Amino acid sequence: MLRNITDRIVALVKLLWREVAKFGVVGGIGFFIDTGIFLWLITGPMEDSAVKAKIVATAVATAFSWVANRYWTFRNRRQSNAVRELVLFLVMNGIGAGIQAGFVFIAKYFLGISSAGGMVLFGNVIGLAFATIFRFISYRLWVFTEAVEADPATVHDSDILTGAIPSVEAATDSETDEEPREQTGT
Repeated sequence: MLRNITDRIVALVKLLWREVAKFGVVGGIGFFIDTGIFLWLITGPMEDSAVKAKIVATAVATAFSWVANRYWTFRNRRQSNAVRELVLFLVMNGIGAGIQAGFVFIAKYFLGISSAGGMVLFGNVIGLAFATIFRFISYRLWVFTEAVEADPATVHDSDILTGAIPSVEAATDSETDEEPREQTGT
């Protein structure tokens, strides 16, 4: 059983590592865009509106992320209908932005945190971590999916994700027509 679980994890890592790495690069750049704009807004023009500032910063980072994910991370999976894909992307990012803004709301109104550092910690570290996990899963399952069905390299992706990995068992001596061989000491 442990071997079966290990095989599934290895197959899943092989399947996802490139997308996760590219998604991470895009996310890292998006993080700096989001954080920079958020800090600028809460220490300047939107000093008294941290939640709104978080939403604006996330919207700018989202525009960058859609372009980068569409044309780099998931370029082999993008949909032919760009408008439909963008709408799905925006819906998923809206939920992700809500997750991040929710953490800022909790920090400000329940925990009484008002410093820029505290807002960044809750909005751009803790909130972003939860939102990033949600975004990757939603992009892979619902947003960037159309080309997957047509790509022969991805035929078994759903089998790997659902645990239906075929396994090849080693034949034992009783299953073969050969006699067991004696080990020699050479």
